[in-house]
Amino acid sequence: MIVYLKNKFEAIGDVTLFSWRFFKELFVPPYELKEFFKQCYIIGYKSLPLVVITGFIMGLVLTLQSRPTLVSFGAESWLPGMVGLSLIREIAPVITALICAGKISSGIGAELGSMKVTEQIDAMEVSAINPYNYLVVTRVLATTLMIPILVIFADAVGIFGGYVGMNIHSKITLYRYLAQVFDSLEFLDIIPATIKTFFFGFFVGMIGCYEGYNASNGTASVGRAANSAVVTASLIIFIIDMIAVQITDLFF
Repeated sequence: MIVYLKNKFEAIGDVTLFSWRFFKELFVPPYELKEFFKQCYIIGYKSLPLVVITGFIMGLVLTLQSRPTLVSFGAESWLPGMVGLSLIREIAPVITALICAGKISSGIGAELGSMKVTEQIDAMEVSAINPYNYLVVTRVLATTLMIPILVIFADAVGIFGGYVGMNIHSKITLYRYLAQVFDSLEFLDIIPATIKTFFFGFFVGMIGCYEGYNASNGTASVGRAANSAVVTASLIIFIIDMIAVQITDLFF
């Protein structure tokens, strides 16, 4: 047990130092803008179809599951506001971040892990190229920027999914539905939910890069790096969400 705890604390320390290096390398030239935009395309655009489909299903299912309970209390008119509030404040950010942890973090871990195993990272260092700046900084910045944008898409498509779900059992115009959704929202409902998505994105990228960049020798370590990236990133997403909820409840 003591050895296990010692290893875990050492891992936390290593991740902290790895993350601190990111902030030091962030402003050190050369700035790999081409690689950054490439990662934004891979992380953002290529993940969009999965996020859109998931967002639509979330809104549709949440509406269909919540409607019978609200109807029994005569509160069906509250359904659009409840769906919109639930999606924007909690469901869409967390589910989208978990999807990105499974797709993006594992992909980064496997990619950098394979580069580590095949000594491509060592070759970059020998060639006077800063591999951390090229591989880690660009990917972490891309995930930090693109995951909040993906969450916004998930919010929008999820609200539309709720509209489709409403019209399965009753008829309501899109204008009236959206009016009821936005009437239930306040500015402070959106801001905390948006801010925490940047932290989600940062840690999804950072954990994937850390696991891949520090993969041990051997092809089996690539699979372990990808698996560990998904598990660790998902756990950190839940921890960040718990902290964000507590801070929001305390100050807002």
